Amino acid sequence: MGRLSRLGRLSPRRPRDRLRTAITLVVGLGLSVSLAACGKAAQVHEPDGGPHGGGLRIGLLLPDNEIARFDRFDKPLIKKKVKELCPRCRVEYASAQHDTANQQHQVDAMIANGVEVLILDPVDSKAARSSVVKAHRANIPVVAYDRLVEGPVSGYVSFDGAQVGRLQGEALLRALGPDTRHKQIVMMNGSSTDPNAGWFERGALSVLRGKVRIGKSYETVGWRPENANLNMSGAIAALGAHDIDGVLSANDGLAAGVIAALKAARIHPLPPVTGQDAELGAVQRLLSGEQYMSVYKPFKPEADAAAAMAVALGHGKSLDGIAKERVGNSTTRAIPAVLLKPIALNARNIKSTLIKDGMYTIDQICTPKYMADCRKAGLIR
Repeated sequence: MGRLSRLGRLSPRRPRDRLRTAITLVVGLGLSVSLAACGKAAQVHEPDGGPHGGGLRIGLLLPDNEIARFDRFDKPLIKKKVKELCPRCRVEYASAQHDTANQQHQVDAMIANGVEVLILDPVDSKAARSSVVKAHRANIPVVAYDRLVEGPVSGYVSFDGAQVGRLQGEALLRALGPDTRHKQIVMMNGSSTDPNAGWFERGALSVLRGKVRIGKSYETVGWRPENANLNMSGAIAALGAHDIDGVLSANDGLAAGVIAALKAARIHPLPPVTGQDAELGAVQRLLSGEQYMSVYKPFKPEADAAAAMAVALGHGKSLDGIAKERVGNSTTRAIPAVLLKPIALNARNIKSTLIKDGMYTIDQICTPKYMADCRKAGLIR
């Protein structure tokens, strides 16, 4: 596959850009970002030199402020890493509040206000293509964050979505026991507007196909738990309350909607339900036995990689030293990519993953309702 042209190169028509380019050629780029996931350290290297000297305005566009991870982890971690790599750089943040039109207006505003790099996690990857094209025409490189957006993207960082699906599928098969051929499951997939949803589903099917019967498979519009709840209620009505042996739920939010529907149908014991994102509520469900597993994706290495890409691109540098892999979307080939390794999460490894990484404290997880479960899992004595 051919190399992606450097979209971060700045227009010779702008004196300020010429000056900044000259400065960065003299100063050079430096630092390395150490990415740790799945117990291994994946190194992300900056070109040799010191911290970036030239200041940049970096736009950070995230899809939602209702999902805890974005405000609590992604935004502050990206800002912190940008400041470490480039003390004079500024991050300008906007949340789309899960509204595609909102995000398009936010991108337009940032372009008009002169940001020099964008980090974009799209609400709708296809609809955001026009925004990426506008940025490209304005010589503003775009780093696709967590989801691969359509259009001329300069870099991409996420977790290996196929591996996420495989981890979920493998865990579900283990939960179903040695003879799964006559077991029936429901697949609660994500939204078709998110390319990651298809990636997760394909990974799961690579494990499940031929080994278990898939009674129902749903797209969950907008990744909304309430839509998952409706879908699951429909599956229970169609398949029978006692003929569902497990649920492949694409993330923890959907798992919450699924489990609520199972409880409403008075299904006991609950069948094994998978998840993803290690949300606090899901962690507590793991401890109580309501949810079988989740997938932990350490946010710090993802945020660090996005920050490193944005700073390098803003200073007109190649991503060759940062991104070792290449991916493509429907419009662009060989996009430099960092694909991190997810971790299967269950009640037994909460302490060695989430607690160790500082994602949650014992006090946050082990509220009075879950005290006995925490003792059983060895989180407290």
